[in-house]
Amino acid sequence: MSAPLRWRLVVPVLLLTVAATGCSRAEPRSGTPDGAPATGGSSRVASVTGPLCELLPSGTDPGNPAALTGERVDVALRWIPVLTTFEAALRASGLTDELRARQGLTVLAPTDDAFRRKFSEDDLDGLFLKRKNELRDLLKAHVVDGSHSLTDLVAAGSVTTLDGASVPITRADAMARLGADATTLCVDYRATNARIHIIDKVLGKLPTTADGSGHRAH
Repeated sequence: MSAPLRWRLVVPVLLLTVAATGCSRAEPRSGTPDGAPATGGSSRVASVTGPLCELLPSGTDPGNPAALTGERVDVALRWIPVLTTFEAALRASGLTDELRARQGLTVLAPTDDAFRRKFSEDDLDGLFLKRKNELRDLLKAHVVDGSHSLTDLVAAGSVTTLDGASVPITRADAMARLGADATTLCVDYRATNARIHIIDKVLGKLPTTADGSGHRAH
């Protein structure tokens, strides 16, 4: 039996990340110049903050924040190793080209762990394969018009996502709380057409189907 679409979308991103950290080089991906973003600094200021940032590419590592300032948002997301599910979902839903073409966005990107805590594997596979309208709506709940820093979001007090939902935002120590219980983990990645903030929960209206075991339902 062939691998589920979700894994066929995610695995190339994982291989690309491994290759960038010193193993054999992956083949260049479409839309990624030379298969990797620049590893050096950028003339644009790039400073990310948050408890997760120290575990992510930094300095001159491929995918470091300064290198991503020269990439469109879809490419930048590929190089943040904790966002493989979110990035694959964008491609599966057909939203990638739409986000790439727009200028001035804020992406509230849930980690892979956030997706595991939210959805069972069967449910997530169903979203990728059969329920793409629901998947698009879910992803739109994580995108805001305008490029907003963490400071901007907290000052605004709330944002309206592309699915039309209003998300309250409050200060949570050095980070921000979104809605009832989502919290930012690493904020203020800059792409050429967007800001990216990594968050610890999946937003939107879909129910939680994960059973806490990390296994498929039987």
